[in-house]
This record gives sequence, structure tokens and C-alpha cells, in this order.
Amino acid sequence: MARPLLVLGFVGLVVGAGAGLARLGWTVPALAASASALHGPLMICGFFGVVIALERAVAIGRLWAYAAPLCAGLAGAAAVAGATSIAPWLFFAASLGFVAASLDVWRRQRALFTFTLTLARCAGRSQRRLGPGSAVHEIVAWWLAFLILTIAGERLELSRFLPPSPIAKRVFAAILVAIGVGLVGARWPWGGMLHAAGLLALALWLLKQDIARRTVRGRVSRGSSLSACCRATRGLAAGSAVMLGAGGLAPGTPAYDAALHALALGFVFSMVFGHAPIIFPAVLRVAVPYHPTFLPAAGAAARLAARAPDRRRDRRFRLDARWRTRQCGGAGAFIVSTASAVVRGRTTTA
Repeated sequence: MARPLLVLGFVGLVVGAGAGLARLGWTVPALAASASALHGPLMICGFFGVVIALERAVAIGRLWAYAAPLCAGLAGAAAVAGATSIAPWLFFAASLGFVAASLDVWRRQRALFTFTLTLARCAGRSQRRLGPGSAVHEIVAWWLAFLILTIAGERLELSRFLPPSPIAKRVFAAILVAIGVGLVGARWPWGGMLHAAGLLALALWLLKQDIARRTVRGRVSRGSSLSACCRATRGLAAGSAVMLGAGGLAPGTPAYDAALHALALGFVFSMVFGHAPIIFPAVLRVAVPYHPTFLPAAGAAARLAARAPDRRRDRRFRLDARWRTRQCGGAGAFIVSTASAVVRGRTTTA
């Protein structure tokens, strides 16, 4: 059941990535070009909404939990087909199902990481606001919080094998409060600053407390893709620092573009690359043995923070198109690496 739903998610990924390339001036198929205005919704809601909800549904193991990734996938397909009046309601239904699944997990296991994941799902409910006439920049901070807090919760869950100190957990909880209060108060100047400061504090916390940071020096994990997660956190630090310097996510400014893609590509996608050898076996029931080619592919996303200057706009904040092109190349390399790893895993088990 997971594979057909995953196909719907990849429809959002392929069309959404093509829409992004169309916005950069590339010649892409007409379907992707016509969806250029839906680049963000398709990538965040149509792709990540399906993949993250599907991973949680597989973990729960109940039929009702699959309603969330199904609605998210259908919403992405509806958006691609031009049914923009239906897609927001499907996204909203997916977010409700996702919140219900997270609450069910939190009910079973009361822990800081399950609370963090539930908080992330609540941030994802902002998908309903993407209706006709609404602007993406009004809710993009909530979308990013959905992805960033989901990753933070997953990293905290992995740290159960090497748990942080009680003081570190209290600091993490305080960071969650800062991020949440900053989101709620985004309409005021202090809200954007507090939200950016919370994200920067989260990046510093992960750089210090993340299990990959504390084990990457060990012999077992030296070659693991977990080391890419340490580098990906630098994307979170870079994006949040740009937000803090600009006073938040102000649309129409160079800082908006730079911060948005540093967080989405430099952090979120890099973490996806680093987690793929763990997520794919759990969702697709296939072996994905680690291979050294994972690290260069994941590193391509982490290098996003080092942006090339553009003379036409602010040198510090401009996100040059060449870096997005390099990011696409890194994503393509990672897809090839993952597919070849799946083939190797099947050959080994045969």
C-alpha cells in the first residue's frame, strides 16, 4: 500500500522541482512550466506531506493512518491538474489526519520527541490557508516549521540510544517555546526575530547534542551518512542567521530567497539524504545498504550556504541560480545512488 502512495508523492516532487527550474528560466515540460507558481506547495505539501505522513502511517500500522498521505498525494495531483479549489481542502484533510496520527503516537508514548513531532504536525495545518487569492509567503514560515520540527523530533528520537542530559532537554523545550511563540507572533516585528532566534538556537543545539555529532568520531559511524546530518545543520544555522539579520522572512527581498532555500535545501533536503538509508527500508521494505556515494550527494545540499555573489543584487543574501542547479545535480546523484543501493541490497539478499 505504501508504494502507490509514494508514487503520488514523487509526482509532487518531479513537477515541483520542474516548476522551480522553470522559475530559474530553464526550458521544462509544459506541465511543470504551468505549475511554476505552485513550486513551494508541491514540494512541501505534495511531496514532503506525503512522505512524512506515509512514514508515520507505516509506523502506526493501522489503515486509518494512511488517509493522511492519500489525501496529501491526491491534493498534489489535483494541484498539478489545475483543480486549485479542491487541493487546499485535501491538504487540510491530510493535515488533520496527520495531527490525529501524531496524537495517537504521543498518547502511546509520552516523550519530548513525540511532543515535538505533534507540534510539527500542528504547524503543518497551515496548509488549509493556501486557498485561491492567498499568498504563499504568508504561511511559508509555518511550512518550514513543520519540516524543521519534524526533523528535530526525529533526531531527538534517535538520541534515545545516547540521550542528552536533562539540562539539554530543558533547553530543547525552551527552544520549542521560542519557535512556537515566534510563529504565532509573526505579524509583529518581535515575532519574526524570536522565530529566527529560536531556529538559530535549534541549529546550535543540534550541532552540540545531535547523536551524529557525538558518534561520528567513532569507528562504526565514521563512514555513515549520519555524518551528512552534521553538515546539514549548518544550512539551518545559515538560513536562520539570515532571517535574524533581516528581521524575519520579508518577501521580495534577497534575504527571503536566501533564507528560504538555505533552510529548505541546505537543511531539509540534506537531512532527507542522510535519513534515506533508514527511511526507505522502513517504508518500502527494501534493503538500502550504505555506500560512500551517499556522502558526496548529501554534501551537495549542505554546500548551499556558500552562495556565489550576484552583482545585480545584495552580495551577502542573493541565492545564485548556479547553486540551485548544483543542488539539482546533487539530488539527481543521490537518487541514482539510492536506486543502485536498492539493487545491491536485492542482489545480496537473493
